[in-house]
Amino acid sequence: MTGGLLAQFREHPVALTLEVGSVLVCVLLFVGVLVLLASGPPTGTATPWLAVVGIGAAFVLFWTALVPLYERTVGPI
Repeated sequence: MTGGLLAQFREHPVALTLEVGSVLVCVLLFVGVLVLLASGPPTGTATPWLAVVGIGAAFVLFWTALVPLYERTVGPI
């Protein structure tokens, strides 16, 4: 499996980096939500919840707006 991943990285380094980074962001957001849910409802400023929502919104904006715009103007990643 690692050999195939390395071969793909050599062929398309930017695309593979974006995809692996996306998986890591999704896993970190999931773990962050679980940790925040385990700590109870938000009290006070709720800054950790705002951070999770902000990171998630930026992630969605990146894949739904910026990547298609880049592919239309420059070409495939």
